[in-house]
Amino acid sequence: MTDEQIPDIRSDVPHGARIWNYWLGGKDNYAADRAVGDAVLAAFPQTKAYAVESRRFLVRAVRHLAGEAGIRQFLDIGTGLPTMQNTHEVAQGIAPESRIVYVDNDPLVLAHARALLVNTTPEGVTTYIDADYRDPAKIIAGARDVLDFTQPIAVLFMGVFGYLKEAADARAVIAGIMDVVPSGSYMVLWDGTDTSEAVIAASKAQAEMGSPYELRTVAEIEGWFAGFEPVEPGIVTVTRWRPSLAPVGGEVVPIDAYGGVARKP
Repeated sequence: MTDEQIPDIRSDVPHGARIWNYWLGGKDNYAADRAVGDAVLAAFPQTKAYAVESRRFLVRAVRHLAGEAGIRQFLDIGTGLPTMQNTHEVAQGIAPESRIVYVDNDPLVLAHARALLVNTTPEGVTTYIDADYRDPAKIIAGARDVLDFTQPIAVLFMGVFGYLKEAADARAVIAGIMDVVPSGSYMVLWDGTDTSEAVIAASKAQAEMGSPYELRTVAEIEGWFAGFEPVEPGIVTVTRWRPSLAPVGGEVVPIDAYGGVARKP
């Protein structure tokens, strides 16, 4: 990608990827993004902690897949901006030969694609596709240049479907990808849920600031996993998916984000 190919970036319009970058303590955001982020934090101060916990879930899931499950190919759809422990860093840290394809269509993410294109090992491959997840055919076509679709692939949808109005629309996106990957592949997915009044208020504040994100019911998220074989402990609040370290006292605090890891039979 050359400098001439980097698209115009609207710094005056808030965008979800940059808002999350702000909550995670990153620097790739603008005043409009911080305004929305602060409005959500005012309604729900735990938001930053939720953002960190969702990333920790990604790390645990990728570690399991690259380690115990033996997966060597990862398709991370809607990756967002690079922050703490990205998919390729985790996977290649366990299996140096891992091949990772990132997918996003946000202009600022495209401007940072070079950062994602740096392998952590000489054996592995890390690359990037400019595509919208509403276009599974384009994603699959691009991924075939790097991934072997006769071998299992881990597909990640990490907190990305709130930009779709209906839960059924997300199911169509999932089918468009998962129907193509082979048996033995895995899906890793989480999304925000309407499981507390506080998070509903925060979502309303975010929408009023021009960056709506649809919360889902737990049942809707469970429905996205229909036809797959969930890995224990199943579809749970993400802090309870194989927590590596429990807080003092041993209690794992649930958050309004549910998901899991599941195998395609």
